[in-house]
Amino acid sequence: MGAGGRMGKVVCQAVAAEPDLALVAGIDPSYAGIDIGEVAGVETGQFAVSRTNDALLHAGTEVVVDFTHIEAARANLQFCGANGLHAVVGTSGFTEDDQAEIASWFTRSNCLIAPNFAIGAVLMMRFAEIAAPFFDTAEIIELHHDGKVDAPSGTAVATAERMAASKGDAWPADPTTSFTIPGARGASGPGGITVHSVRMRGMVAHQEVILGTTGQTLVIRHDSIDRSSFMPGVIMAVRRIGSASGLTVGLDKLLGL
Repeated sequence: MGAGGRMGKVVCQAVAAEPDLALVAGIDPSYAGIDIGEVAGVETGQFAVSRTNDALLHAGTEVVVDFTHIEAARANLQFCGANGLHAVVGTSGFTEDDQAEIASWFTRSNCLIAPNFAIGAVLMMRFAEIAAPFFDTAEIIELHHDGKVDAPSGTAVATAERMAASKGDAWPADPTTSFTIPGARGASGPGGITVHSVRMRGMVAHQEVILGTTGQTLVIRHDSIDRSSFMPGVIMAVRRIGSASGLTVGLDKLLGL
């Protein structure tokens, strides 16, 4: 789902390259009727991209990968749950209410929603979660390409949530009392952790977690310099989602972290 998008094309290429997986369908209304080889640069050439999700059923699909946008993803996941299709989801923006509703849909199949499929980014979030109780202050800077429409990123929000839960109490309030430019200090995220979003041409996906306490700072940074960095995580999820149970949030659970 989203076969013609930036991530969708790379997912198609990654799946097609794996000998134990088969790319059998692609959904993207913007590219409907066009051969998947032309859309995604794969050599299968066995089907045209479809406009509707019904093509997944006709193709005998077992696992669906969704990299679309939040409105489309909600409808896509309802379709997957109703038809017993496993889902691996990289679309960001789901709320806790969304997750509760999605969980109710997946009674015959399983769903993974991951804010980031780069295994290094998952480790970065885990390291920040471990470090949080030992520091007094923390801020997050997430940097993405200039085509990303939501801010902050799902990875940044998930990182702040995990750090806040790990520390167990709120981080100190921002001491700034005077703003020369409104918003200069970023946004207050979960637990009061300040989050800054950068949108920059030439970037892909990057994040720094900066933690500070008396006389020292710790910087934890991850950089995805190419979208291929997400594919080992996506492929692992495709292979393992069938043995999960209902809704899983976060790739770290499949990694055993």
